[in-house]
Amino acid sequence: MSTSVTRALTATARTAAHGPYAECTCPAAIPTVLADRDDGTVVRHGTTVAKAHARDADRTQLATRLAVAAHPALSGVLLAPLDLPATELDGRPVTFWPYGTPVDPDAPRSAPWEEVGTLLARLHATPVEALPGPLPVMRGPHKAALAVSRMRRAHPPEPVAAVVERAWSALPPWARAESAPPGPVHLCHGDLHLGQLVRHPGPHGRWLLIDVDDLGLGNPAWDLARPAAWYAAGLLAPEEWLRFIGAYAAAAGPAVPSGTDPWPVLDVPARALTVQTAAVAVAKATAARRALDEIELALLDACDRMAAVPPELPAEAAK
Repeated sequence: MSTSVTRALTATARTAAHGPYAECTCPAAIPTVLADRDDGTVVRHGTTVAKAHARDADRTQLATRLAVAAHPALSGVLLAPLDLPATELDGRPVTFWPYGTPVDPDAPRSAPWEEVGTLLARLHATPVEALPGPLPVMRGPHKAALAVSRMRRAHPPEPVAAVVERAWSALPPWARAESAPPGPVHLCHGDLHLGQLVRHPGPHGRWLLIDVDDLGLGNPAWDLARPAAWYAAGLLAPEEWLRFIGAYAAAAGPAVPSGTDPWPVLDVPARALTVQTAAVAVAKATAARRALDEIELALLDACDRMAAVPPELPAEAAK
């Protein structure tokens, strides 16, 4: 987003925080750009956050997702938007949210993995018939396909691209956003990672899930896939993975069968998220004209291993 538009979004956040006429007495450093991407620019002013969504965001689907986030059934699971009218800025819809404290990226060992697992289980178990609708499709597989397209447009070195392409082509069509997901669908987040978690500033300081841009109906295993992919690639410690998946199972999350090996259910989504992450990494490295770093090479190596072994299929998908 251009500097002028970012400045305008900052002014929008200030107005949302104080009203159009009240004097702002916040410290000069209060306006903060939290994220600035084509699919979402986020600015904070005091306790108010303004988000400019993607220009091509479906306004009807976004309105439904906002209504779901505000629904009492999701209280304590999703951060609810502020009760302010949505607006537009430079052709992008803008929504408003209370500020919450994010997970500390410099303290990965203290990440609240149990809370993430419990929140996802509660999200997935929410009765969809009680929610505003019609609910859109969860956009996780679509985002994976977009990541591969982004890599292709970057024209990385052929040997590198070939590794990612082989892993991608080995996935079933539903994981490439080419068909409907198997099995019953549930309410899903669609883009779960630790950056999608904030501690609410209220008296109880609860952790809540944020960012509803990809929220919708889909295979709930997708929301477990990124931690599973990190674990499989050696980027998430086994004890952290067990804290996460154990909390999800203890909260009766529907994505994985109780008391059985979860991997047949998680294998395909985890592979898809590995390809997605690797494709984005390769695209960024190519654009910056730099070599892949250690973590990016680990993702590429994971793609190489995946391509050599067919994905597992859960029993019901194999019938």
